[in-house]
Amino acid sequence: MAQFDLPLNELESYRPALAEPDDFDVFWQETLARHEDVDLAVSFQPVNNGLVTIDTFDVTFAGYGGHPVRGWLHLPVTRTGPLPVVVEYLGYGTGRGAPHETRLWADAGYAHFVMDTRGQGAETPDADPATGDIAAPGFLTRGVLDPRRYYYRRLYTDAVRAVAAARTHPDVDPARVVVTGTSQGGGITLAAAGLVPDLVAVMPDVPFLCHFARATTITDMPPYDEVTRFVKRHREHAATVARTMSYFDGAALARRANAPTLFSVGLMDRICPPSTVYAAFNHYGTHGNVDQSDKQIRVYPFNDHEGGGAAHEVVKLEWLADQLETSV
Repeated sequence: MAQFDLPLNELESYRPALAEPDDFDVFWQETLARHEDVDLAVSFQPVNNGLVTIDTFDVTFAGYGGHPVRGWLHLPVTRTGPLPVVVEYLGYGTGRGAPHETRLWADAGYAHFVMDTRGQGAETPDADPATGDIAAPGFLTRGVLDPRRYYYRRLYTDAVRAVAAARTHPDVDPARVVVTGTSQGGGITLAAAGLVPDLVAVMPDVPFLCHFARATTITDMPPYDEVTRFVKRHREHAATVARTMSYFDGAALARRANAPTLFSVGLMDRICPPSTVYAAFNHYGTHGNVDQSDKQIRVYPFNDHEGGGAAHEVVKLEWLADQLETSV
């Protein structure tokens, strides 16, 4: 393992041109507008998690197309008044798991909402309108010949509606919503940051789904290799694939963010190459209202896709406490 991407001094200024379609904003406005009148149908059912310090609720809400999406809401047993909520999105190929598996933010005294990932978690199916389309194995090319049918249109919409669902619980302060996630979860975090205008903090770790044009040529690691394998076989669709994915680029969505952010990056990360992370970081908030002093990135020079791991969780806990104190 070695550093393979641009040197750090070049990464720090790396802000590539992004091939945004002319109707990028209209596409997302129309996508979300289609769901404005769709009832969230949120259900919070208490479950026995075997823990004495955290209360857990089994959550169901209506995501893209009204499809049911599952999740967990964890709350500290001892709580007084509405709490800031951290909405967490998950890595590629994973779901919400058992109640006790993902609980850091509730242990720290926050409400913690964990969104299951449609089609990837065991409990949220993907009602897939692209069934029958050609695709490579996995999710990255599912419906990729049409942005309206692309898998991540459904998943990003779920992410926006997860924020809305979290806000409905009486123990959650709807004015203090934070989003976070690692890898795919980091890419979804950036999508939520660009599509939800009133978040108070954004924490993407080693984010996937950024700067597709570079990612799909600089690494042959999965999941990006799903795209290269698809285009290798279906050469005639290369331009169509690139155009579809441009609507879902985390770097483009990050431009539209409005909240302070803390990124992390591993300089030996071959799954989410550093230049793709820096593309999102350096574009972050440039179309929104983010003071550049409200952007931080923590660099782990000798780490791969694990990034800063538990050490970075300590950084996030301290940073978020500062952000929430400032936002009050």
